[in-house]
Amino acid sequence: MIQYALQCSNGHRYDAWFKSAAAYDEQQARGIVNCAVCGEAHVEKAPMAPAVARTDNERVPLSAAHPEAKKFREMLREYRRQVTTEADYVGDRFAEEARKIHFEEVEARGIYGEATRDEVTALLEDGVDFLPLPDVPEEHN
Repeated sequence: MIQYALQCSNGHRYDAWFKSAAAYDEQQARGIVNCAVCGEAHVEKAPMAPAVARTDNERVPLSAAHPEAKKFREMLREYRRQVTTEADYVGDRFAEEARKIHFEEVEARGIYGEATRDEVTALLEDGVDFLPLPDVPEEHN
């Protein structure tokens, strides 16, 4: 897996994961790399620091005391609530069902479920659009 910092022509920056550099190049050539913020099709790699292998003791980026943190957490809770009440739960068939929807083998519908790391990698490789389902406990206001 490789992580790239990407930027669209509207200036939105975000990170995206790809199976390999070749997978990114292939998806970019097919025109399926779109901005995660606005959907813009003109996306390029942005400058980024090189990735270094992680260890168990390595620190991860976190934030605290942001003035909008409570609002963001509530938005994540609401997103999860909407998905779990309005979409179909497909359990461990998530990758299979998401791929069928992506390739228009079945009618498009909202789904949620679970996938293994290998399945997530394969979905990314195939250009399937999905998001992690956030889990923000109620006690974290």
